[in-house]
Amino acid sequence: MKKTWRLYTGPDGQSHVEPIDIEKKADWLKGLQTTQISFSVWPKDRFLDWHPAPRRQFVIILSGQLEIGCGDGSKQVFGPGDARLVEDTTGKGHTTRVLGGEPCLTATVPLAQQ
Repeated sequence: MKKTWRLYTGPDGQSHVEPIDIEKKADWLKGLQTTQISFSVWPKDRFLDWHPAPRRQFVIILSGQLEIGCGDGSKQVFGPGDARLVEDTTGKGHTTRVLGGEPCLTATVPLAQQ
């Protein structure tokens, strides 16, 4: 099974990535309030420099690969089936790069405001 990840802003103002154990998220298994779903095709070799997320959202990789860079210098590669809860809405944010020789198809699901 592919993993689910959390991308968040730490106390240091930098973005960090950590795995999430879905089986320990009972409230998620019941369902989360969302507002919509959108699909994006990221062209091969696309790079977005430092940016925070526009809102709390899940980004699910359907095909291709994305590399996320964090302020601590770490990089994480995500591929088909990987889901990220993107919560780094403050601070420096993260970088995003399409890897490999093909575009990356993503599904983005914003979470409803709480």
